[in-house]
Amino acid sequence: MLIGDRLRELREGKRLSQSDLEKRTGLLRCYISRVENGHTIPAVETLEKFASALQIPMYQIFYEGENPPEVVELPKPRPVDDNAFGSTEEDARWLAKLRRLLSQTSESDRKLLLYMVNKMARSKAD
Repeated sequence: MLIGDRLRELREGKRLSQSDLEKRTGLLRCYISRVENGHTIPAVETLEKFASALQIPMYQIFYEGENPPEVVELPKPRPVDDNAFGSTEEDARWLAKLRRLLSQTSESDRKLLLYMVNKMARSKAD
């Protein structure tokens, strides 16, 4: 689906002209025409203006069905342990220093270092 085609379809469904939309959105008619003809892609803020002017929820710009799409339950993020490494300012400085130093090493040295750290972490877990 092309955004411009969908916006034109929604506008014509409301029996509005591009000039009507210009008055409602504050966008220039020539810009509205460029969007509808696929010559430019509007920003999210501009799409919000279109949705408001067309008096529709924004999802309808992207969704062509009759009913709203089903809400998908996303997995909840794991809680962050306050004692986890990297959660303090001191850890952040250490990580920044490590990142800077790693950028100066060769790929083979980074692989060797990662291998050694992996071995140390496994032996610590056992």
